[in-house]
Amino acid sequence: MHEEIFPLVDETGNVIGQAPRSVCHNGSKVLHPVIHLHIFNSEGKLFLQKRSAKKDVQPNRWDSSVAGHIDLNETAEIAAVREAWEELGLKDIDPHFITKYIIETDIERELSYCFYIIYDGDFNIDNDEVSDGRFWTIDEIRSQLGKNIFTTNFELDFNGFLNQGVESLISQYI
Repeated sequence: MHEEIFPLVDETGNVIGQAPRSVCHNGSKVLHPVIHLHIFNSEGKLFLQKRSAKKDVQPNRWDSSVAGHIDLNETAEIAAVREAWEELGLKDIDPHFITKYIIETDIERELSYCFYIIYDGDFNIDNDEVSDGRFWTIDEIRSQLGKNIFTTNFELDFNGFLNQGVESLISQYI
């Protein structure tokens, strides 16, 4: 099986090299770029995906609506659209940029580019990537924080900018 090669970046996002997935996820803490796309519906609920048991990092945990690595020679925006297609079958979306910041866990270090959309359509979930998905209220998420239900990355996004809901994002980031 062919191993994915990820770009390595500096803290501002400039590509400075490349490394295989196994190196990026083995505790080396080489900085590599990812996207998190947060999907709200028109009722203000946030769609979360449950990571597949097959995932090498944080399996079986609830995560951002869409999350994935940025490929070599790919922009964050293109990666967000591609990952939304691969994981949830979404097409013709226009992600709105929120922020980027560094997330460091016990095994990896990522430069996370964060986006959101408002979407009321159907999903076609790829069960190799995602084992489940559903919309959650902001209060429901708040009540489950710190209980090993969510990924570390999602909890950082939630505490950083999602906890006030989509109305706050619209007023701050558009």
